[in-house]
Amino acid sequence: MTDRAFEDDIEPAAAEAAPSKQGLPLKFLLLFVGGPLLALVVLTVGLWLTGVWPFNVGAGDAAAAEQQAAAAPAKPASVFFDVPDLLVNLNATGRKTTFLKLSVSFELADQADVPKLQSVMPRVVDNFQVYLRELRPEDIKGSAGMYRLREELLARVAVAAAPIRIKDVLFREVLVQ
Repeated sequence: MTDRAFEDDIEPAAAEAAPSKQGLPLKFLLLFVGGPLLALVVLTVGLWLTGVWPFNVGAGDAAAAEQQAAAAPAKPASVFFDVPDLLVNLNATGRKTTFLKLSVSFELADQADVPKLQSVMPRVVDNFQVYLRELRPEDIKGSAGMYRLREELLARVAVAAAPIRIKDVLFREVLVQ
């Protein structure tokens, strides 16, 4: 036997033992192609159903907004109630006294609440005075301090004027001296 004949005998046996590569296995296709496709379809449908991703972006948005505005009843304009100016000395350490002049307005939900709020205004001012006198100058520094002050005042006016709904406390003037 020659070397060439020997190689011819081995090659057919090796070819039979090797797996045939006819195509990609079904598991591979399902896992790496079907899985991401299914996830993409589920994500798209979920975003569409929740309204996060509308398919008709820009198509008739102006007309739809106009129809919604016409169908919705007109919201009553907010009512603003001015609180008398407050002047308090802050809780400052040392000999130097620090004063706070505060002018605020309340945003009310309804015009009918104005007379009710006027009747409880002494209680509201008292709650504000007690709270403001305990503040230190560093408590109201910066935007975070002003935000905390607004939230505290809103909480106190909500308690003092219990049945009346106060939507917001708006600063007209804040002066620390």
